[in-house]
Amino acid sequence: MDELKELRIVDNFYQTSAFYPMPTILISTVSESGQTNLGAYSLCFPYYIAGKNYYAMLLECRNSSNTAQNILRTKKCTLNFITDEKKYFKEAVRLGFPGDSTEEKMKNCLFTLKDSALGKDRPQIVQESFQVFECTWDDSLEDAYNDKPGNLEGYEPPYRNFNGITSKFGAHFILKIDKILMKEKYHNSIINGVKRNNFPNVPVDYGYRDSTNFWYTKFKKPISEKIPEKNDGDVKSVIYAAERIDPDVKFTEQACAKLVKIPRIFLKAALSQMVSIAKQEGISLIDEDALNIINDKRRKEKKK
Repeated sequence: MDELKELRIVDNFYQTSAFYPMPTILISTVSESGQTNLGAYSLCFPYYIAGKNYYAMLLECRNSSNTAQNILRTKKCTLNFITDEKKYFKEAVRLGFPGDSTEEKMKNCLFTLKDSALGKDRPQIVQESFQVFECTWDDSLEDAYNDKPGNLEGYEPPYRNFNGITSKFGAHFILKIDKILMKEKYHNSIINGVKRNNFPNVPVDYGYRDSTNFWYTKFKKPISEKIPEKNDGDVKSVIYAAERIDPDVKFTEQACAKLVKIPRIFLKAALSQMVSIAKQEGISLIDEDALNIINDKRRKEKKK
């Protein structure tokens, strides 16, 4: 059995000191001339996922890149998720090469661009994407609105900790998600139930590794694993939690039995939301029929 050996941690450790799977995203921004610029990125991940008044992604990038400079100036960008066709990844590698101006890199761009429905000031969208996040940079965090474009040779301190210019050559952007768009096939799979054959062909990128190549893997069909079945003891724990939410709204045991698959960490929040909807609907006893009404309203609110 192979033993784990220590590896020296150096700059760009996720590429040079590790095998780290990442997404492949084309970020569109608007250049000073008004033209849409595409840059290829992998260091872009979910950031605010719950409990805030908005949802957000985190982008890490060079602060001198076209993308960073455009975000500093316009506050707008669009995350375009492409599929795993080799020609698309080859074009993403070309678009990710630093130093070219927007005009140079976009002159013979493979991808088709279309206007955003959010306004003429927004970056165009890559038509070939399977999903798109249209975003606005939240520059209010850490007073990052004080960071301005123009320093292409590097920024001097002081630096932000997590939003804006974070080092001489680096930047982090917390991107509020304004809208999520998705191709109809995959939109329907999320709404109606995801199955093995209706996942998009999502590439996994391993980044610049050996001074010669970028590496990625093509999509393979995902493997599902059933959530463990719950037992009577779990029903009792749901009943225990439900009885302590609100004295004016009660849950029947049959209704609680239908809630045992909610992960325990989310149970109190889910029950609280159900009680709130029940009060809006004039329901004081949540039985199976009332639960169906409440869950239907929860689904409608989620879609909104």
